[in-house]
Amino acid sequence: MQFLGLRRTAFAMLALVTTGVSTVRAQGDAAAGYPKQPIKMLVPFAAGGGNDIIARVVAQKLGERLGQPVLIENRTGGAGFVAVNAMLAAPADGYTLLVAPNSVMVFNAVLYAKLPYDPLTSFAPITRMAAFPFYLAVNADLPVKNVAELVAYGKANPAKSNYGGTSGVFQLVTEQFKQKTGAPFEYVPFKSTAEVATAVLNGQVTMSLIDPPPLLAHLKAGKIRLLAISTSKRSTDFPDVPTMAEAGVPGVELEGFTGLVAKAGTPAAIVKKLEAEVNEVIKQPDVTERFKQLSVYAVGGTGEDFAADIARQIPMWKVVAQNAYIKAE
Repeated sequence: MQFLGLRRTAFAMLALVTTGVSTVRAQGDAAAGYPKQPIKMLVPFAAGGGNDIIARVVAQKLGERLGQPVLIENRTGGAGFVAVNAMLAAPADGYTLLVAPNSVMVFNAVLYAKLPYDPLTSFAPITRMAAFPFYLAVNADLPVKNVAELVAYGKANPAKSNYGGTSGVFQLVTEQFKQKTGAPFEYVPFKSTAEVATAVLNGQVTMSLIDPPPLLAHLKAGKIRLLAISTSKRSTDFPDVPTMAEAGVPGVELEGFTGLVAKAGTPAAIVKKLEAEVNEVIKQPDVTERFKQLSVYAVGGTGEDFAADIARQIPMWKVVAQNAYIKAE
């Protein structure tokens, strides 16, 4: 009887080892044969915004490296929820990816009491593709030359003072700005930051804290003025633009990112393959140059680093929201 018991234990252990080996082999095989078909990259915002432009730059080069097209699909609406739900409804096979900015990965968890996903468990983070500052932008015809004059203008014209944004990241950082200055700007939502830039241009909104790509053509034409930058240091692209602290509003700091994630449960080997390939893409000189033209810069790194940064930022911005008296919806 003891011998039979030992045999059963041995067979059980062998079965576990065999299963583990089979699982590892299956994961490896999945990566070895991946991709066998086009990949969809879902963007939570309309075409023309910063995240969309960055995604298209990376998608083209990634498709060339993988030997399959990487197709951009803009799924707008619901603070990114439409795109997230579409990705989570797809199989966890690496053929449906999500462009994941701060708003989806951090700020929705801060601003909404209930989410249809968990930023820390619903995704398999791949990497951060790019990062960028936010600029406080106004129409060049607006009679303000600096932040103090903008705040004074807003207080003198509360009925027609507002700001544009596409998601929680724009809303929270601007509400933080309002709390520190007492400016009475009201939030006006848009589907893309390209639309926000146009709204600043045509006077539909007074100002916006916005990512650089949609602003560049208007800046070159002299139609938009930058009053401050959201990072702790000035940008080499616009060295004359002061930081928020230099402009008299310390404590308003934010750096945006455009990340890429797969659905949780995607084979780890596929996630790692995508991580390696995207990191190679954003190192290419023509991609680096294109990013520079957009006033953004490549980040890269591991999915684990990306996940750790998300976990660090969520509680930090929750404190900011509480201090600014911004409640979850």
